[in-house]
Amino acid sequence: MAKLNPYVSFKDNAREALEFWQSALGGELSISVFSDVPEVAGMLQDESEKSLVMHGQLDAPGGLTLMAADTGSSMPYEAPTSGVTVALTGGPEDLEYIRGAYEALSDGASDVMPLDLAPWGDHYGQLTDRYGITWMFDVGPEE
Repeated sequence: MAKLNPYVSFKDNAREALEFWQSALGGELSISVFSDVPEVAGMLQDESEKSLVMHGQLDAPGGLTLMAADTGSSMPYEAPTSGVTVALTGGPEDLEYIRGAYEALSDGASDVMPLDLAPWGDHYGQLTDRYGITWMFDVGPEE
């Protein structure tokens, strides 16, 4: 079955963001750097960029996959936009996990809406993490 996954572009701090997200969400992190693929590394103009993330993937619990990469100076950089949101949602059995992720991602965050019981019955909150990525958290009520 196909999956839809956020893939975030960074200029030079994808590893830092991926490691932060792993500390908040848990899961397995794999990172390949440009120097791992000589054909790609040879296209970089700046030797110091060979240690940048060519592809990083965090496989967190519950099937969430976040991917990220750095952009070498020879490539056009597209910064993440505020119109894209990563949503972390679940049912009542996920409340503690999602609350823990929310609290961890709140470190250095802005535009924080507390994760709290919303008028429609869900626990809902949102924030923009320290890397400029907007997150929405929603936990549905007991059926």
